[in-house]
Amino acid sequence: MKKLLDARGLLCPLPVLRARKAILPLLPGEELEVLATDPAAIADFASFCSQTGHTYVSGEEMNGVYTIRLRRKN
Repeated sequence: MKKLLDARGLLCPLPVLRARKAILPLLPGEELEVLATDPAAIADFASFCSQTGHTYVSGEEMNGVYTIRLRRKN
């Protein structure tokens, strides 16, 4: 299962804080996809994953929107 979090228009630290809340109800191994427009989002989420143990699956930018995929830790 994959859940989507739309964090477009929010600046750091709000996308990460909302993702932290959104990923908790997911089962281990499920993914959270985050849409963000903050240019620091990719680095912020990589740091978030290294601190929390979740997996940073991918991050890409298209037309100013960053799509970040995280996997809930086991």
